[in-house]
Amino acid sequence: MSDTPSLLGPKILLEGPAGTGKTHSLGTLVDWATKHDKEVFGLFTENGLESLLGYYTDRGVAIPERLHYHSTVTKPLSLAQLITTADNVGKLSYESITKMVDPNRGGANNSFHKILTACADFPDDRTGTKFGPVDGWGADRIFFIDGLTELGNAALRMVIGSKPTAAPPDYGVAQNNLLNFLRLLTQGVRCTFILIAHVEREVDEITGGVKLMTSAVGKAMSGKIPTLFSDVIYTIREGTNFYWDTAAANVDVKTRNLPIQSKLKPDFAPIMDKWVSRGGQ
Repeated sequence: MSDTPSLLGPKILLEGPAGTGKTHSLGTLVDWATKHDKEVFGLFTENGLESLLGYYTDRGVAIPERLHYHSTVTKPLSLAQLITTADNVGKLSYESITKMVDPNRGGANNSFHKILTACADFPDDRTGTKFGPVDGWGADRIFFIDGLTELGNAALRMVIGSKPTAAPPDYGVAQNNLLNFLRLLTQGVRCTFILIAHVEREVDEITGGVKLMTSAVGKAMSGKIPTLFSDVIYTIREGTNFYWDTAAANVDVKTRNLPIQSKLKPDFAPIMDKWVSRGGQ
């Protein structure tokens, strides 16, 4: 890995409804990286690895050696926990439920801690090799997380565990920890970073209109996430065709590396090529 100073890698938020090709399009990023002798590291917090690997296996193409990945999925509540929770809901008042504390939410059950630990010394599930902390990587590496929904779930579960509801302070703690992590990845690392996220319909507190906002831990956080990124791209599927959109009127899109346009080809190469043309290495 080169220590030569260069332009920081772009920070990209790729968001859209389920089934709009977000994870699959990461294959174009890996293709670009392979051609330019760069490495890609993917952290999967959701079940998206199959989709990315399918980008290659469905075409009978070998998975590039420069793709490294690690999966850390938040473990669902067990049937025993669900039964206990249902019993408590039937017996206790809402106030009592919000004050409950799950003593088992730490340790091996703390998925957010596992995510941070993985980022502190990234482990490649395919080879077992570890690649050090992501905040020490140079601009010649690319890091992505797929995706934000379960990353947020991990942050909230870290606070409430198996508690059947979250009180406003619980959301505040989860949001603060998640935002601090995203600030690190968008403002404190040299490498390119891509975050895959879903969207949901919410009322814009400024305009009062309905917008498609980044799906996060509570509505208060949705509007803060796009501001952290250099590029915010909305993904669309029309029939069997998949597109990127940087001109959508009801989404907080923005771009520094693509034209402001609808029906863009889902391809990371133009973003990375523009970055290189401006001094990226």
